[in-house]
Amino acid sequence: MAKKVKSQEETQEVVKPQRHEEADITVERRLIALYKLQQIDSQIDRIRIVRGELPLEVQDLEDEIIGLETRIEKYRSEEKALEQNVSEKKALIKECKSLITKYTEQQKNVRNNREYESLSKEIEFQNLEIQLCEKRIKEAGVSLEKNHEEIEKYEAELTDKQNDLAVKTGELDEIIKETEEREQILTQESEENQKLIEDRYLVAYHRIRNNSRNGLAVVTVDRDACGGCFNKIPHQRQMDIRMHKKIIVCEYCGRILVDQTIAAEVEQG
Repeated sequence: MAKKVKSQEETQEVVKPQRHEEADITVERRLIALYKLQQIDSQIDRIRIVRGELPLEVQDLEDEIIGLETRIEKYRSEEKALEQNVSEKKALIKECKSLITKYTEQQKNVRNNREYESLSKEIEFQNLEIQLCEKRIKEAGVSLEKNHEEIEKYEAELTDKQNDLAVKTGELDEIIKETEEREQILTQESEENQKLIEDRYLVAYHRIRNNSRNGLAVVTVDRDACGGCFNKIPHQRQMDIRMHKKIIVCEYCGRILVDQTIAAEVEQG
């Protein structure tokens, strides 16, 4: 009877370490699955970042081009207004000269000094009007020359921006073409990998990712520090991480910590 009891005890001693071993393997598999998921999601993040910057650059260039076109159009409108003003002043000068000729002829037939002085004042006024018109024409000429220089400058800048836009648009189209297929494959891999992770760990993973600026929820221990926040990890805690018996998070940033063994296994796999 004693021998039979001893046999049962021996059986229990054998079974217990097997259960612990299975539990350890389960934790290790969870850690591998979580780290693999992180690597996949990080690749998706990088694709979206690259693709996300280019549309912004394209949009900025398009906005700059619209701004330059508006500015050039404004200068051209001003140019037309100045040219119209010059034409009006030239017409006025012609009219003034015609009146001077008229008043000069009339002076020859005046009957008294009063009429002569009145015509002289009219002639003087028309000459002053001609001088003023000539001054305005000269000012307009300076403004037209300046406007022309500005238009040439902005047209050259516009050409450069349009060339840049063509290049960036081509790059964007190419990247979209290349990355869309890759992103779809990675997204499918991410979804398949998530099926291997229990809901509570998955919820925690996504919560940490959403709260992290770089989207890292699972990081390795590198040089005795957390790979996410770079704070020092105590030696005993590092020992626990290497044991793979439980999921351990950084006490500073809350990220899930794995050792280089897990990372190497994922890379090899």
